[in-house]
Amino acid sequence: MDVGVADDHSPEAAISRWKFAVSRQYQHMLDKTTPHVFRRWIGCLVVAAVYVLRVYLVQGFYIVSYALGIYILNLLIGFLSPQVDPEIHDGPTLPTRGSDEFRPFVRRLPEFKFWYSITKAFCIAFVMTFFSAFDVPVFWPILLFYWVVLFTLTMRRQISHMIKYKYVPFSFGKQRYGKRTPAESTSPTVD
Repeated sequence: MDVGVADDHSPEAAISRWKFAVSRQYQHMLDKTTPHVFRRWIGCLVVAAVYVLRVYLVQGFYIVSYALGIYILNLLIGFLSPQVDPEIHDGPTLPTRGSDEFRPFVRRLPEFKFWYSITKAFCIAFVMTFFSAFDVPVFWPILLFYWVVLFTLTMRRQISHMIKYKYVPFSFGKQRYGKRTPAESTSPTVD
């Protein structure tokens, strides 16, 4: 009797094949959403609005919301930070003068992973609102005040880091290089 054939029809092998097929389909769907940045963020806002509505209607789960806020703040810091921290790294860093070589800003947390992590966090928090074990009674204004203070101090530190090392983690307002749009290429030039 061939052992490989017996293992191929076992329940464990069937479950393993099913899990692999589901994970492949899920990854395929994620890959298809990659170029649609605006639509992805609209979807994230819809998921966040559903979560906020759920918390508002239930009037509870403030500790879950606080933990979600801390997690999103952590993700935001990773999104706004360069991959190589200029304070720690001794080698070539971000250019600080006009004569320095151009190096593009590379984020510690790329935009897609930032979006994916936030959306997944809202979905997990939404599911947690259906379990009463996570509805810990707290005085929510204190949590909100503490989160606002934490956000303010963290953002102040991050902005001072941006100013000190002269980097801007956003691409709007920056000069773009590369292909011109059809409207630019057909416009008459002034000599």
